[in-house]
Amino acid sequence: METKTVIYFVRHAESPYIEGQERSRSLSDQGREDSLKVADILQSESIDHFISSPYERAIETIRGSAIEYEKEISIVEDLRERAIGVIPDNGFTAAKRRVYDDFNFAYSGGESSNHAQKRAVEALRMLLYKHQGRKMVIGTHGDIMTLMMNYFDKQYSYDFWSSSTMPDMYKMEFKGDILVEVERIWR
Repeated sequence: METKTVIYFVRHAESPYIEGQERSRSLSDQGREDSLKVADILQSESIDHFISSPYERAIETIRGSAIEYEKEISIVEDLRERAIGVIPDNGFTAAKRRVYDDFNFAYSGGESSNHAQKRAVEALRMLLYKHQGRKMVIGTHGDIMTLMMNYFDKQYSYDFWSSSTMPDMYKMEFKGDILVEVERIWR
C-alpha cells in the first residue's frame, strides 16, 4: 500500500503591486490579517514541512504557521511565480487568458505555460519524493499553483486561476505522484 502525501498549496495573501519588486514586495495590511487566518486553519493539520517560493509575499503568508509549528521555511527557487513578460495594452487578464489558451506562447521576457509548468512540476515531484508520506505546506502564487494543479488534472486552467482568491488554500492528496483528491480549505 502506497503512503499518502498531503500538500497544502497556500496562495499568497493580498500584496500591493509594485513595479520591479516582484521578489521583495510584502503583504498589505489585509494580507497580514489574512495570513493569521491561514495559520489558524493550518493549526490542526499536523504539518511536517514548510516550503515556499522565494518571493516575500508567499513566505510571509505561511510564516505565522511555520512559527507556530516551530519549523523553518525551505525556499525552492523553481516554485517562483511565472514571469508573464511584456504584455500588450489590452491588459493583464487578456494576457493571462492567452498564455492559458496556448501553452507554448510566451510574451517577450516571459515564460510559456509549458516552460513554467515543467520547472515547477519538477520541483514539486522532487518534494513528493523527498517528503513521501508527510504533510507539507507550499507558499505559492495563483498562476504557478494553477499550472502545477493543471499538470495533474486539466480542469485547473484559466477559469480556475481567475476564480482563485488571495489568499487561497487547497489540500491535495497524492499516492506516489498521482493526485487522488483536492479540497479547497480556505474559509
